[in-house]
Amino acid sequence: MAAPMLRWCCSGRRFAFARVGCGSCHRRGPPTGSTSNGKRGQSSVAQQPHITAQKPRKGEPEWAAVVGLEIHAQIASNSKLFSGSQVCFAAPPNSLVSFFDASLPGTLPVLNRRCVEAAVMTGLALDCHINRKSLFDRKHYFYADLPAGYQITQQRLPIAVNGSLAYSVYVGRKPSQMVTRTVRVKQIQLEQDSGKSLHDDLRSQTLIDLNRAGIGLLELVLEPDMSCGEEAATAVRELQLILQALGTSQANMAEGQLRVDANISVHRPGEPLGIRTEVKNLNSARFLAKAIDYEIQRQINELENGGEILNETRSFDFKLGCTVPMRDKEGKQDYRFMPEPNLPPLLLYDSGSLPSGADPQQVINIDQLRERLPELPRVTRQRLVQQYGMLPEHSCVLLNEVGLLEFFQNVIKETRAEPKKVTSWVLNTFLGFLKQQNLAVSESPVTPSALAELLDLLDRKAISAPAAKQVSAHLLSPATLPAQYRCYGSSALSEFHRGNLVINASKCWGRGGFVSSFVALFLEVMSSALFLLTFVYYFGCAGSPAAASRAPLRGRAPALGSFSSWGPQA
Repeated sequence: MAAPMLRWCCSGRRFAFARVGCGSCHRRGPPTGSTSNGKRGQSSVAQQPHITAQKPRKGEPEWAAVVGLEIHAQIASNSKLFSGSQVCFAAPPNSLVSFFDASLPGTLPVLNRRCVEAAVMTGLALDCHINRKSLFDRKHYFYADLPAGYQITQQRLPIAVNGSLAYSVYVGRKPSQMVTRTVRVKQIQLEQDSGKSLHDDLRSQTLIDLNRAGIGLLELVLEPDMSCGEEAATAVRELQLILQALGTSQANMAEGQLRVDANISVHRPGEPLGIRTEVKNLNSARFLAKAIDYEIQRQINELENGGEILNETRSFDFKLGCTVPMRDKEGKQDYRFMPEPNLPPLLLYDSGSLPSGADPQQVINIDQLRERLPELPRVTRQRLVQQYGMLPEHSCVLLNEVGLLEFFQNVIKETRAEPKKVTSWVLNTFLGFLKQQNLAVSESPVTPSALAELLDLLDRKAISAPAAKQVSAHLLSPATLPAQYRCYGSSALSEFHRGNLVINASKCWGRGGFVSSFVALFLEVMSSALFLLTFVYYFGCAGSPAAASRAPLRGRAPALGSFSSWGPQA
């Protein structure tokens, strides 16, 4: 069968929650939250024998946890997966809905080329096998925000399979104790997103916004190769960096562009895997780690108290820090998968199998997409360590903070200071201030040029290290300076701190005009000179009776006060 018509479309920290020392083994501990010891109702998959606690063998760990992830990443595209509707975050409700998105009769899907390319590039970056032929399926379920009553996805034959994702975790107390672990990628598939339900508790009603309906998603299914919350959060963060580097997804979790479902179970080592629960729609790496660790402990407590684990879907209440039941887990038979009749098989080609005379706009060449792959995060970290001699953990921080690597590289280009000194200033002084003020790198009041200028002054010993710290404090907090200094560069401020009298007039010209610069300079000189003369005069008056007697103004009190040890005053 011929390939389907393709519509051309252009593309629009690591944190320490728990050390991986927890490993895959969990011992008894006090309950970390409320547990459920009653049966919530039987589902079709809950009829299997439940797992109950058994006495552990001597010398063996009591429990082992297994964690798998399903990750939904919104594809960075100007339009939706099967329609020409625009993709825009925070648009007015139901303002970006086409006839196909609303599932009006007679409308047909047209596949977005950009979304297919994004899926292939992501698969190549994760070392997946790209299927030359993939199929689309209908997944049936009935929600108010799914007008068609089914979702178009790829269940039987996805676009990419059998990949791997490598990530680094800390295994000890020292930051240098890092190990690389790998989680298998089962498959990557294309599918469309659903709409959004807005619950109005005041009026006891639910409103539907279909702006999100039909947006292209990448669903990445990770095998259950992880054992605790930190491993899962670190793997998701690494995937987020890869997607951003590829440009296939902005992966902004705060805007719902990256959502994670976690499948969690516990079992005795050496015994079959336990019944799993799924925690849905986690939109934060920190909440992901907390939800997984809580659910592991909840299941252990439930089994040790004689209860059973239901195959159910749960959600994470970040305010209470616990998971709560949502619904019984649907089985595959409930979705009634069937082939999508309106979409033929998706055919991909490489340079050797490309048909002669094929229209480049209607076919996708895997080899051409492989050549377009950018430098991946793990390669960037290795390059930073080799090129600048920084520690591996420093390279991780530079990549984990959005925009920080670009800021660092711009400073390196404009300064003569050693890379190690630049790394220290960027990670400690600069990033520390941004964290304290809760600012992003793009919101920083300091430009790379200003920091490079300051480091040059420090490198050639024009200013001391304490003076450089004071200058950096004023650069990072312009509001602490008088208004006439807020526009000056770092060298002008450093000379002000070094001399405490005048500011280099050449740094002022061109910023506020010659007249204003001259007035500011003149007022600063006069105020400093007046203060110095006044201090010397009063110090002379208070120094001795003879000095006081020579003072022309005898009625004024000494500035430093009158002390009995100095003798009587005139």
